[in-house]
Amino acid sequence: MAFKITDACIACGSCQANCPCDAITEGDIYVIDADKCAGCGACVAGCPVDAIVEE
Repeated sequence: MAFKITDACIACGSCQANCPCDAITEGDIYVIDADKCAGCGACVAGCPVDAIVEE
């Protein structure tokens, strides 16, 4: 199952650094490419504001 990043994102970059699939891109809030996301949850564990949820 893929994940998505909500508006609670503070754009700290920790999710991108933890993603083994390079599925996260930088922006005002970070965005997860659902086609690349393996659903491993590594990004969730690294988010300090719980902005990543299952889609």
